[in-house]
Amino acid sequence: GAMEDKRNIPIIEWEHLDKRKFYVFGICMTMMIRVSVYPFTLIRTRLQVQKGKSLYNGTFDAFVKILRTEGAAGLYRGFLVNTFTLISGQCYVTTYELTRKYVSRYNNNNAVKSLVAGGSASLVAQSITVPIDVVSQHLMMQRKGESMGRFKVQNQDGKRVLVFGQTKDIIVQIFKADGFRGFYRGYVASLLTYIPNSAVWWPFYHFYAEQLSSLTPKDCPHLLLQAISGPLAAATASTLTNPMDVIRARVQVEGKSSIILTFRQLMAEEGPWGLTKGLSARIISATPSTIVIVVGYETLKKLSLRPELVDSRHW
Repeated sequence: GAMEDKRNIPIIEWEHLDKRKFYVFGICMTMMIRVSVYPFTLIRTRLQVQKGKSLYNGTFDAFVKILRTEGAAGLYRGFLVNTFTLISGQCYVTTYELTRKYVSRYNNNNAVKSLVAGGSASLVAQSITVPIDVVSQHLMMQRKGESMGRFKVQNQDGKRVLVFGQTKDIIVQIFKADGFRGFYRGYVASLLTYIPNSAVWWPFYHFYAEQLSSLTPKDCPHLLLQAISGPLAAATASTLTNPMDVIRARVQVEGKSSIILTFRQLMAEEGPWGLTKGLSARIISATPSTIVIVVGYETLKKLSLRPELVDSRHW
């Protein structure tokens, strides 16, 4: 009916964008989010890898302890390397949009388009991300003078190691230990974490947006609804995929090869609760980025609309 038409959230398609603006804005925005949430990514990884509560009792405790013993720099270990995953983010978006376009030739159902596109985009992104993740997670594991993972960065007689010196060190060690395959440790576990994560995220996002929009008054701004449903969807997806995420982190950091064995060992040592490790840190790191991605992505698309389209569409 006419009432529903008003609430239909306009979906901006790829053709309508000025690509250069889109990427520039996108990268600046992503960097801002990255800097703000990176410490929680690091904390989440350490919580997931530690045995029981041997080092940290939880997110806040870890934050305080790392800050105290290693300073702010400690919260940013591996950050520079991790920045390279920006490329995969751009590939994700591009693959997502192009797959949507391709699928719409055969099927115009939004859910189908989102699912297929989300899945393919994750595949492409993970192939770039996993090696970077493996390296940056090993860097996250370096504590003052010791390491929680398999590899320890060599400190040259107290001299500060150059920023990428540590990285090179880790890369060499991974290569020595496992050859090229070492960089794809946990590839399957990553796919099993992130593909469901992004596949689940979109439907939940649309679901929460619709529910909220039916509950709120007509004049409630879209962006607000989107800003709420994004994090809700992220929290839901994070909770559902966290068990796999813990296993992924352990496989990658401890260099195990079997998902099943890692799972069994975790269950034996820590029981079912072990599967919730790092969940709150994960939700904390997912929330700001999701809000920005959702609000940003829509705003970004509006900002990046090709000028001639701006007037023709009434937002």
